[in-house]
Amino acid sequence: MSAIHLQNLVKKFGDFTALKTMDLTIADGEFMALLGPSGCGKSTTMNMIAGMEDSTDGRILFGDRDMAGVPMGRRGVGFVFQNYAIFTHMSVWQNLAYGLRMRGTPKPELERRVGAIAELLQLTPLLDRKADRLSVNILQRVAIGRSAIMEPAIFLLDEPLSNVDAAFRAVMRTELKHLQRQFRQTMVYVTHDQLEAMTMADRIAVMDHGVLQQVGTPLEVYNDPANVFVARFIGAPGMNLLKGRSAESDRGLVVDLGQLGATSPLPDALAAGLRRHSGEVIYGFRPEQVAISDGGPGLRMPATFIERIGARTIVHFGEGETAVKAVFDNDVVLAVGDVVALAPNQNSVRIFDAASGAAIRAG
Repeated sequence: MSAIHLQNLVKKFGDFTALKTMDLTIADGEFMALLGPSGCGKSTTMNMIAGMEDSTDGRILFGDRDMAGVPMGRRGVGFVFQNYAIFTHMSVWQNLAYGLRMRGTPKPELERRVGAIAELLQLTPLLDRKADRLSVNILQRVAIGRSAIMEPAIFLLDEPLSNVDAAFRAVMRTELKHLQRQFRQTMVYVTHDQLEAMTMADRIAVMDHGVLQQVGTPLEVYNDPANVFVARFIGAPGMNLLKGRSAESDRGLVVDLGQLGATSPLPDALAAGLRRHSGEVIYGFRPEQVAISDGGPGLRMPATFIERIGARTIVHFGEGETAVKAVFDNDVVLAVGDVVALAPNQNSVRIFDAASGAAIRAG
């Protein structure tokens, strides 16, 4: 079994707690992304799974087997580092074949598997080339292939694409997903890039300051963030977040946003959840889920900056604590200084407690 169970996992370095009581199950054959900013504990978690670090408390199980005291070499995991670790004096073929040769794999099987992984990673024309003559992009591809060729049941990747160019990252996102599907491995992928996590992972574990914030599918963490941190971190741009207070109106429950005025009435399910809450709230909506209201109700705001990025345009409105962003098609007719009424899609609005940052759920 290649399921991974992290139970009450804690890691301390002296007085510093890098990971705070983490519980997470990664299913057999699942692609799980550990996502968060630098220093959030994601690499520390991966190092403990690999056996490079011992946990301070808690347990790590592969299936029903406790990994306590099991060295890295006996855990059956493949590992790809952020900085490719390959033998630059060897050829691509020799690098790919190295692990199999050390294992004593018969030559016909070795030739077959090297050929297959080289074909999958588009390395076939480069097999005879010395690694010290290759670009960083190709070196990282070789590093991934050298680990993948061993067909480990568990494959760990620690920000493997962070040092390569943007075009290559886009290619490798697709190839890594194909690789995982072909070998049906349990894959754990550490990244600070939410685009990588959203496009590749079956589920995402969002982390911050050593705390697991939310676990869910890419759409779950995007559409229904558990707290303000996840709402802001997931998305490009992240969710717009405005401080306010719930208020009753003749049209239903609204959020009073101060100088911006009141929002449109909240959907009944969300209003029911908010009525059980007292105090200040944060009104959230995605930049992609807002429209310009022609003569209707909305948040009247001036456009302060416009970014035209190919197929879409990101427009910044307002400033300071009332600043928001909206994403439109590239043919939107707006200029800096234009004042418009922004109408968020009320079915996609999310409300958070202003004090704790936790989501206030519908119903």
